[in-house]
Amino acid sequence: MYSQEDLNSAVAAGAISADAATALRAHVAASRDALPADAEHFRLITGFNDIFVSIGVVIMLMAMGAIGDAIWSNQDGPSPVSGVLVAGTAWMLAEFFTAKRRMALPSILLLLGFVGGVFFGLLGLAVTIAGIDNGQGNETLATLLIAASGLVTAGAAWLHWKRFMVPITIAAGTAAIAGTVIALIIAAIGPNNPNIETIILALVFVAGLVIFAFAMRWDMSDPRRETRRSDVAFWLHLLAAPAIAHPVFALIGVTEGDNIGAGAAVAVLGVYIAFGLVALAVDRRALLVSALAYVLIALTFLFREFGAVELNFALTALVIGSALLTLSALWTSIRRNVVKGLPGDMQARLPATA
Repeated sequence: MYSQEDLNSAVAAGAISADAATALRAHVAASRDALPADAEHFRLITGFNDIFVSIGVVIMLMAMGAIGDAIWSNQDGPSPVSGVLVAGTAWMLAEFFTAKRRMALPSILLLLGFVGGVFFGLLGLAVTIAGIDNGQGNETLATLLIAASGLVTAGAAWLHWKRFMVPITIAAGTAAIAGTVIALIIAAIGPNNPNIETIILALVFVAGLVIFAFAMRWDMSDPRRETRRSDVAFWLHLLAAPAIAHPVFALIGVTEGDNIGAGAAVAVLGVYIAFGLVALAVDRRALLVSALAYVLIALTFLFREFGAVELNFALTALVIGSALLTLSALWTSIRRNVVKGLPGDMQARLPATA
């Protein structure tokens, strides 16, 4: 199985002509009865060997973390030794499984292991140096240390990208930068501010919008979704979606518990429809998936209010399942109508419709 990136590499190397690559793409698209953009392809698993190697990667990284914890056993807080061992092991394994074998799923796990190892290693070292173990010490200082750890982690993610160019790396670095900015703002406001929870939700929402715009920049640079830039955009959308959805539904009150009220339940459905229109326009499903749990809660409440107490969950699952499957089956035709309503210059920069 060959990816769009493999075809582009073959054309660049002169192995096949550009016309032959285009004809191959058209043939595959026709055989699948959909354009590649509509299917929202991204590389994850090319064979069972990817799963086999991924299991080995997880076991190896867990072992390194356990060894680090044992070395740091007399200390409190995160173990910097574990972070160093996990990050170093992840990088060395990536030299083979990412740089040489180009295995998608193991590469994703190794990137997450590297970035996570760097962050928690730095955080453990900072906590130890500052003497704020077990929640003691200055909370503002702790927030600043978290911000510093996030900033260095973003730099480490950039180095990983320059070496291996795994698409999820950009999302990991972006998450580290967003966390750094949020932590710095919280430190400036004061972690003990009585409205800190609302402030954090607002900051996360703004961060989600910025990340979504960043994802669209990558998407619009590759409207035909034939290069690695499309995969980078996919992971950025996956990062932005929960950051946008959770604060919105928290503001509506759906996270308060079961008694959200009929007005809040209807508002949830309205927001989900709006998310659906955005998802159709940009041809990305991350927003719909991220908001799905809140819609389930809202529909369950509405069915219970109308007297379907015993079957409320079953009816909710039936409605949501039917709606998602219908939307998937008619995605291309519905999306065509949505995109037609957009300005012409915007249409040209969005993925093509069948």
